[in-house]
Amino acid sequence: MITLLDYGAGNVRSVINALESFGETVQLVDTASDIEKAERLVFPGVGNYGAMMQILRDKHLVEPLKNYLLADRPFLGICVALQALFESSEEAPEEPGLGFLKGRVKRFTTDRAVPHIGWNGITVKQPSRIFNGFTGDEKLYFVHSFHVEADDPDDVLTTTDYGYTFVSSIQKGNIVATQFHPEKSGQAGLRILENFLDASRQAVIPQHCPETTQLASRIIACLDVRSNDQGDLVVTKGDQYDVREKGDVRNLGRPVELARDYYIQGADEITFLNITAFRDFPLQDMPMMEVLQKTSKNVFVPLTIGGGIRDFTDCNGKHYTALEVASEYFRSGADKISIGSDAVLIVEQVLQSGQATGMSSIEQIARVYGNQAVVISVDPRRVYVDSPDAVPHHVIATDFPGPEGEQYCWYQCTIKGGREGRELDAITLATVCEQLGAGEILLNCIDKDGTNSGFDLELINSVKNAVTIPVIASSGAGNANHFLEVFSKTRAEAALAAGIFHRREVPIGEVKAFLADTVEIRKV
Repeated sequence: MITLLDYGAGNVRSVINALESFGETVQLVDTASDIEKAERLVFPGVGNYGAMMQILRDKHLVEPLKNYLLADRPFLGICVALQALFESSEEAPEEPGLGFLKGRVKRFTTDRAVPHIGWNGITVKQPSRIFNGFTGDEKLYFVHSFHVEADDPDDVLTTTDYGYTFVSSIQKGNIVATQFHPEKSGQAGLRILENFLDASRQAVIPQHCPETTQLASRIIACLDVRSNDQGDLVVTKGDQYDVREKGDVRNLGRPVELARDYYIQGADEITFLNITAFRDFPLQDMPMMEVLQKTSKNVFVPLTIGGGIRDFTDCNGKHYTALEVASEYFRSGADKISIGSDAVLIVEQVLQSGQATGMSSIEQIARVYGNQAVVISVDPRRVYVDSPDAVPHHVIATDFPGPEGEQYCWYQCTIKGGREGRELDAITLATVCEQLGAGEILLNCIDKDGTNSGFDLELINSVKNAVTIPVIASSGAGNANHFLEVFSKTRAEAALAAGIFHRREVPIGEVKAFLADTVEIRKV
């Protein structure tokens, strides 16, 4: 029996699925007595530190949790649960931590993109059974803007480097907590969970731990999901966003099966883009909920869901807020949500009024679940102009002149699947969304979509230079060399593709093998 402290924020479904995959029964904490009776306690903290600590206090779980820790009973904390073990956090200075360990939580101060998102290595400082069977070369999945500073070096289990060295896990007696997410770290992460569950395993320091670690460039598989004319959910792919071929919706496979296949191939993340509205369904019955639930049972890398993250009223007249929609997706297995057209409308309102309301979907979701949970999906197209002063937008000089020989262009944001252009440029959209609390930009390009001609490097560099959050390059990949180009000629943290993976023209393993000697990657 495993007792799991689910305080109601973020995706704990994958933790439960991972534990159950080892034949364990998982019991959720409902009252303080559940913690007191626990044989082994797992605490997956996700999201905002302040919101987490406030919920623990409201549920009267702080003292029972402290008592459990002080009794040195088996405990595994994940992500923000690691931070909760310390005395305070810059994320919420007014909320004291559990104070089990001396130290504090600080925001990253680095010129690298923040949040720190992706697969990074670890340097092990003391023996631990959770690393039994490790070589030391493994990469694990991180997604955080804050890290702990431990006063006692004896508490430090591992360190990781991101601009500088930070504490990535701690161990004190039977208490272990990690900043990385084992449940999202593929086979290496599952091994950590399995080792935690088996107290008989020997504590080790892996032989090949690096002195310094490097963040891997991520390869992301994207699945555009919609219902076809027969009403079945299928993965499809458009050319300049047109998903029909000879009148029928392109059917490139079933979403759950394809996601599992990409996980096995070595995809670092899976993104689902829901391109069918499903507006008549009650929230809990939306088909994408089932897709996430089934996928998260067998896919242990991060899952992002996009499409329909907005306020809506269902067929029964029940109204849902965007925050409620996002919450249901998180509970179904999503780690991040992606906001597209609504982000454009939100930014237009902010620019028109001159200030944020604090009530947009971006702000609300980031406030509750953390910045790292909100991805902005940008769908721009090139608009050529004769001079930098031709329009009141961010204009760039281009090496690819327009049809009339124009030497300049701007990137017009679109909504409604690219069908409607707006008087807003992609750089402005990205910078305002970062200010509102978004943690990552998924940068598409309508001109490149389906062309297999490579990513739009000029667009990527323009946006990357304007924001301090990670950028995912998307649209246009046609071969493995295009991934090398985007990682060597831009500072994008990740690259996403769809059609070439679905049609098996370029398998994910082939991309990673091509990059292995020149780009830091997570090896399959």
